[in-house]
Amino acid sequence: MGSCDRVGAALADAAALHELAEEARDEGARAEAAAAAAHVAVEVEALEFQKMLSGPHDRAGAIVEVKSGAGGVEAMDWAAMLYRMYTRYCERKGWAIEPADMVAGEEAGISQGSFFVRGEFAYGFLKAEKGVHRLVRISPFDQNARRQTSFAAVDVTPEIDDDIVIDIKEADVRIDTYRSSGAGGQKVNKTDSAVRITHLATGIVVAMQNERSQQKNRSMAWKILRSRLYEYEEKRRQVVLDAAEAQKKDIDFGSQIRSYVLQPYQMVKDLRTGVETGRVDDVLDGDLEGLIRPWLMGVRRTDRGVDD
Repeated sequence: MGSCDRVGAALADAAALHELAEEARDEGARAEAAAAAAHVAVEVEALEFQKMLSGPHDRAGAIVEVKSGAGGVEAMDWAAMLYRMYTRYCERKGWAIEPADMVAGEEAGISQGSFFVRGEFAYGFLKAEKGVHRLVRISPFDQNARRQTSFAAVDVTPEIDDDIVIDIKEADVRIDTYRSSGAGGQKVNKTDSAVRITHLATGIVVAMQNERSQQKNRSMAWKILRSRLYEYEEKRRQVVLDAAEAQKKDIDFGSQIRSYVLQPYQMVKDLRTGVETGRVDDVLDGDLEGLIRPWLMGVRRTDRGVDD
């Protein structure tokens, strides 16, 4: 008997026991039926979790990258807010975080930033956040206090284990080194420590300048390139499957997945599931479970509303 059949049978038994207890007005049988129903609820939750995180790399760590989009300084500030939101979410989950790259914005925020996340099912949960995030608020950088719309893109890839072989030939890549940008003064790096690796066949580019050591920047850049190439090949193999193709369109890097409105009202709305909440401050502080889990469970918005 499969897991679903076993849980279904247990639920039927609990319902029958409850019915008998009600007919007999037997408090002992009622308590037994309630305990059986609670046990079934635990098993259903376990099945839901298994369904949510059954992908080949869902147990793996993740590489999270945030890039500012349209909106200038406002978008760079928004990218920094998202970066903090995800680090807070990871802290709430008890996952370890290792900063990878950070490029400061011209006036505020960040142009881009990335970090590694180590913890069981880190990629399984964080893959739900891949896409474009839209912010609407009264700009703190506008003297006229006008409402502004900003965009930032989030990319999430699994951290590939070292025992998985990704063959990258030296002839297939171009490696450039350059002087990393900094805050100025004593923090200016006077050596070409920043590294940019371009995979010529796919056009994938990885830049790393967070570390003062060129060797460490190069090592991190190669690790991220391996993960991106692995995901690239996985997508190529899956594109022939209709279901995988539909999912790919749903989570494509260029698609807008969520809106965060701070003014004139407060609302966060996931555009894929239709789930929304007015607890904007909590969400920006990393309380994302209520937005991530529905998408992982397959909740999708339709023209008629929300289906699950």
